[in-house]
Amino acid sequence: MKKTFTRRMTLAALSSLALLGTTGVHAQTAYPSQPIKFIVPYPAGGATDALARMVAQKMQDSWQQTVVVENKPGAGGTIGNNQVAKGPADGHTVLFSIVALVQQMTLMKLPYDPLKDFAPISRVAISPSVLAASPTLPINNLAEFTSLVKANPGKHSIGSYGPGTSAHLQGALLNLQSGLDLMHVPYQGGAPLVTAMIGGQLSSAFLDAGSSKQHLPKFKLLGVTGTERLSWLPNVPTLKEQGLNSYEPMGWFGLFLPAATPKPVIDKFSAETQRILKLPEVREKIEAMGLIPGGETTDSFAKVMKSDADIYARIIRDAKITLN
Repeated sequence: MKKTFTRRMTLAALSSLALLGTTGVHAQTAYPSQPIKFIVPYPAGGATDALARMVAQKMQDSWQQTVVVENKPGAGGTIGNNQVAKGPADGHTVLFSIVALVQQMTLMKLPYDPLKDFAPISRVAISPSVLAASPTLPINNLAEFTSLVKANPGKHSIGSYGPGTSAHLQGALLNLQSGLDLMHVPYQGGAPLVTAMIGGQLSSAFLDAGSSKQHLPKFKLLGVTGTERLSWLPNVPTLKEQGLNSYEPMGWFGLFLPAATPKPVIDKFSAETQRILKLPEVREKIEAMGLIPGGETTDSFAKVMKSDADIYARIIRDAKITLN
């Protein structure tokens, strides 16, 4: 009697486990089971917003599930970032953020850890920076620019689209590595920075290749970030080619889920993102924006984030950059 009772309990337990397993598999394959929300931590109208809406639309068409984009600007993007980091980890709340996510780790105290609280999915697009000089300067390359600045201490400037931005960090690194004293002049965004360059108010600036592509022919281009020359600027050497270090990182726009999201959901979301970023029409639109299409795996993106975070942290410390 005891053996029969024990056998019945065992069979019941096995049946329950089997049912749970079936339910778990069903839950995974049913994803997405409700509308998906893309949180963009910046205002509508910019490149981040445009890229997010393009991916969201393709995902909605494929999955036949509503995918909406919600702009949550404020505090340099940290409000929107934090909403996703602390939000439900079921794959239905997604972050579409930029490289500032890892740059801010050393610049400010954050309510989340960019490397631990998010599951990186993929870079959607990559944006190199171009070191541009005023066309009025009597120089033709980086070496001549460096010599001019050294020969005229305190007379030349380098602009950025805000304190703590990529352009600011890259300019500070140029001062450090080349022994220059370029005065940092921050502007409120990329558009005012380009306007200042066109107006001759600055000697130089690191310009975002995507947002400033149409204006680049107006300047003297001295170098690009990254490890390879740009296909549409083949005659402009990389800064690495010219002997400068730590210019490998480039700007990026990427997708993230909360770190606690189940792996099957992460994998499904990643596979769909990679599929979308291989579509010819999507790649054409990204390239038309002056950007490089992304589409790497979650592991590859995680390595990029860690490397970028380390390099930017070193620049910030060495240049003693603060946001005060």
